[in-house]
Amino acid sequence: MSTATLEAPVSPVRMVARLTTGSSAAITPLVTHCSKCHLRDLCLPCGMTGGDVERLDSLMFGRRRVMAGQTLYREGDGFQFIFAVRSGTFKSSLMLSDGREQVSGFYMAGELMGLDGVAHGAHASSTIALEDAEVCSIPYTHFTEMAAANSGMQHVVSRLMSREIVREHSLMVLLGSMNAEERLAAFLLNLSQRLKARGYSASEFHLRMSRAEIGSYLGMTLETVSRTFSAFQQQRLLEVDKRHIRITDLEGLTRAFETREH
Repeated sequence: MSTATLEAPVSPVRMVARLTTGSSAAITPLVTHCSKCHLRDLCLPCGMTGGDVERLDSLMFGRRRVMAGQTLYREGDGFQFIFAVRSGTFKSSLMLSDGREQVSGFYMAGELMGLDGVAHGAHASSTIALEDAEVCSIPYTHFTEMAAANSGMQHVVSRLMSREIVREHSLMVLLGSMNAEERLAAFLLNLSQRLKARGYSASEFHLRMSRAEIGSYLGMTLETVSRTFSAFQQQRLLEVDKRHIRITDLEGLTRAFETREH
């Protein structure tokens, strides 16, 4: 989660049609090019050659603003787009049969959402903005047409699917083999690494998600999440002020995740 600015001329613009599903976040007329995006080394173009990025530029993705609390797409909505986060934070979640929400992921700038809709043509989860955000809307049919005509783009599609499988596998390991302290330590270390990759502080950050949402994602009760944060403070691993986190002992927090007996 390699880098050169690409200045090659782009192909003629292919505009994105307006979204027709029930999503409450409308496409704006803003457009962008992958080759000139500050997130290109984290997002779709990561690892692509100049020629492949130029082909990607020809799609001229639509850009959408999503306000805090607004739904980008809902569980069951028809699948049309992959969404690349330009700014802000999102959560994805499933509705359980008893009416409870199960948080299945958190996404930040440079990460892709919506791949859960590929298998059956409808989204398997809902995705909501946790703060004011912006996404690129990538038409999946255009993307697959491009992949069918180009082996390099086929590799990109395979890599995207593989990334989703790895993410799901990591969550299964997290929930299946770790105690509460290990789960929360792993979660905070993962956030720290992702923020560092984006040029932010790895040791001090503001959580955009609530403790209840963290608990849902990690398979922990709200009380256990709060108690574990307190335990980390007592161990002088963290300083916590509501949602503001300062990691005071990164090595110690890493040991809490890595060295405990299973």
